[in-house]
Amino acid sequence: MNDERLANVIIEGITDHRKDNPKILSGPVLTNSPNAVLSKTLLGRYNDLPLPADKIIATYVWIDGTGEHLRCKDRTLSFIPKAPKDKLTEVIEDLNNKYRLEFYDTFERTHEHDYLPPYFFPKDLDGIFDIQCKWRKRVNRESFDENLKDLPIWNYDGSSTGQADGHNSDTFLVARAIYKDPFRRGNHILVMCDTYKYNMEPTESNHRLKCQEAYEKCKDDEPWFGIEQEYILLDSDLRPFGWPPGGFPPPQGPYYCGVGANKVFARDLVEAHYKCCLYAGVPIAGTNAEVMPSQWEFQVGPSVGVSAGDDLWVARYILHRLAEEYGVIVTFDPKPVQEWNGSGAHTNFSTKKMREDNGIIEIEKAIDKLSKVHMKHIKVYDPRGGKDNERRLTGLHETASINDFSAGVASRTSSIRIPRAVAEEKKGYLEDRRPASNCDPYAVIDALMRTCVLNE
Repeated sequence: MNDERLANVIIEGITDHRKDNPKILSGPVLTNSPNAVLSKTLLGRYNDLPLPADKIIATYVWIDGTGEHLRCKDRTLSFIPKAPKDKLTEVIEDLNNKYRLEFYDTFERTHEHDYLPPYFFPKDLDGIFDIQCKWRKRVNRESFDENLKDLPIWNYDGSSTGQADGHNSDTFLVARAIYKDPFRRGNHILVMCDTYKYNMEPTESNHRLKCQEAYEKCKDDEPWFGIEQEYILLDSDLRPFGWPPGGFPPPQGPYYCGVGANKVFARDLVEAHYKCCLYAGVPIAGTNAEVMPSQWEFQVGPSVGVSAGDDLWVARYILHRLAEEYGVIVTFDPKPVQEWNGSGAHTNFSTKKMREDNGIIEIEKAIDKLSKVHMKHIKVYDPRGGKDNERRLTGLHETASINDFSAGVASRTSSIRIPRAVAEEKKGYLEDRRPASNCDPYAVIDALMRTCVLNE
């Protein structure tokens, strides 16, 4: 079934998702799965097992060949890798080290200083540095990215993820961001990776590399992003969770930010996701029930540059993992139910100049640039070159038409919305409402930086 055919297939008003996930079968999926009969409490007996002090588990997470689904696998490490520092932290630490060295060179030692902590005023500073450098070189002998020290390159069967041919299937994982693992806790980690072919060329679904290149060119402009991720929970029959069998709930209206058992479904899953993201280190800003029952939203950010993509992908991974345990399906399809609101990934964007006094002038300049490349952005705002957004951006249900560019203050029927507070304060950010809920945030971020900052 091709994508155009898929968009027209409706089962009692519900889009058929089986094309996107061939493992989803018709009928009660989860009740037919072995997972349904497993006791979720038994694992607790083994989570408490003491592990060797020098061992941790790293879960490598990556985007597969669809450009919208995630894969993962685990490996044991015999060290605790350190997350990369942001640029500001590196600058401050370099200055501190410089001042420490200058102070040490002029410091007159007395006998009592022999008992000060060696990391504060070391007796043999050069010798300690030499030892550290030798140790670092040994530990990082397999390291590829100096921004993520210690973590080795790994590989997987790309022919099973739509990213390689069977006769040359080794595909490589390069660590890009580290998060705490909310499922295993302790020192265990989640590692967001990007993917490379056998010759170390990026795979077709690796949009992170290009995004990183754009960010390096414009990082002095301090591009910030906040992404509002909408999603829908499905029951085992592939209908929205909690919807009456064969029917529909009352019309839209009472569900947005709703309270009450007849208006809100699966809040405990949403609450678990919120706390897991906070624990992991994802900068989740909030969450709320959306316009359609069983439709939810969480917001990630503000994040700087390419890290916004890392943050959103890891938040999605955590959500899928939790959904496994709760026995529901998460869909990021932008329009699974006709005549109801779809799902987007509204992207809030600003630069340093936009956030300064009279930054509204820079915001208006950015909107003008975006108006001239509307369809170019539409093609990268969902993984099917705009086909998914054709179903969502209809001009109805709080969307603009996919064919027309528009902008307005506080308007949720525009392509670009300027929040009321931003218009009044004359500085802040713009909201691009066009990205679909299943977009690759790296592609969205890359497009915004190149259009609005780099003038490409």
